[in-house]
Amino acid sequence: MNVKPAENHPIGVLFVCLGNICRSPLAEGVFRALVSEAGLAHRFAIDSAGTFGWHEGDAPDARTRAVARRRGIELAGVSRRVTASDLERFHHVVAMDGDNLRELRKLAKRAAPGADIGLLRDFDPLADGRRDVPDPYYGGEDGFVEVHDIVERSCRALLAELRERYHL
Repeated sequence: MNVKPAENHPIGVLFVCLGNICRSPLAEGVFRALVSEAGLAHRFAIDSAGTFGWHEGDAPDARTRAVARRRGIELAGVSRRVTASDLERFHHVVAMDGDNLRELRKLAKRAAPGADIGLLRDFDPLADGRRDVPDPYYGGEDGFVEVHDIVERSCRALLAELRERYHL
């Protein structure tokens, strides 16, 4: 939300994609690892969700987990659908693409008009005008590797932005 978290309250960051099995759990895991590496785990509450509940209760996609594991990141958790209370609880809601951004804005209009909702790729220094993190679900391993690269770059820049904003 637009409220700055108090010093003793964690900064909430929620990553959102369509089914919460590929891109958003990857972003959650990468961001969590970066925050931990920076010694800031106590300052953040990090989660992920999907705009649709098709995979609710499922673990992250095996291909996403495999690429992440090769890079030293273990993905945990299960898929869940984003809720109105998420938009009130998390300070920053980060969508993976324009379709999910629109769904989140519709939900926010009804439930949390002041929610801070944006796109992850807006932080990607190599985006070159591309705003969506592509969905690798129907492709091969190369797509999952490309998505991991995009997510990692974008999460690094997001963390830098939040460190500056909150003086961390």
